[in-house]
This record gives sequence, structure tokens and C-alpha cells, in this order.
Amino acid sequence: MPCVSSGGRRRQVTMDILTSTILTVSTRGQGFVDLTPEAQVFVDEAGAGEGLLTLFCRHTSASLTIQENADPSVRIDLATALDRLAPEDGGWTHNTEGPDDMPAHIRTMLTSVSLQVPVLGGRLALGTWQAIYLIEHRRRPHRREGVLQVVGHCR
Repeated sequence: MPCVSSGGRRRQVTMDILTSTILTVSTRGQGFVDLTPEAQVFVDEAGAGEGLLTLFCRHTSASLTIQENADPSVRIDLATALDRLAPEDGGWTHNTEGPDDMPAHIRTMLTSVSLQVPVLGGRLALGTWQAIYLIEHRRRPHRREGVLQVVGHCR
């Protein structure tokens, strides 16, 4: 059965690359770390022209999101919202690694540990104001690992 176009430019390509890497990120504690530049470098080095980038966070107290990259107050408000949804003083039972441990797990559950971003013409197909962020949910600095994998067609 043929594909049906929704009015946009449709292009069929043969998938001829699948490559992966581990990205290690040092965080400063709670907050957002922009991974967009590293993700684009990975796509460039893979030689992907068209395809799909998958990012996967290998942790249960850090997560991934795609959010606005223009106004830093958006990230402040997002952190405030997560604090309200999973406060440290929420009466949690699990506190093995401290009072920020269980809220970090809940915040990860509310966000995501994996993302997919289309690759078009060798570039991440993010919107004008979008960036890929790792969200550190713990107060102290951590070394976080993510898996980046691209499947697609070589340029």
C-alpha cells in the first residue's frame, strides 16, 4: 500500500546506517543541560542525511525533554512546576540517598528517559525555539550517561 502524503514533501530513503554512542554529561546539580550541540555533532559524524535520532537517558533520577531554548525563564518555571508536583517534603518512604532521591524518581517518571528527533538534510528537525535537554533532578552534581543512536540514510 503506498504512503499517503499530508501535503508536505515526502521522500522515501533506504536505511543504510545505524550507529550508536554513549554521551557522558557532568551536571552541576538540579537543572537543565543543553544536549543539542552534542546531538548534532553525533549526527554530523554519523553522516546521516535523513533518519531518526534516538536519545536514551540511563538513569532513574535524571531525564530528557525538548523545550524552549530562547527564554531561560521557561526552564525556571518548568523546574518550579516539577518541584510542586514532587516536593522533597512530600512524605516519601524512599529516601535511601537523601530527601531529593524519591522526588527525583517521580520527576523522571513525569518527564521521559527517551526522545526521538527526525533528521532532515543532515540536521536535527527541531523547531526554531526547541532544544534537547537533560534534566538533572538531584541537588548534587552527577555524571550522567545517555545513549545516542541514529538510523537513517547517509548523505
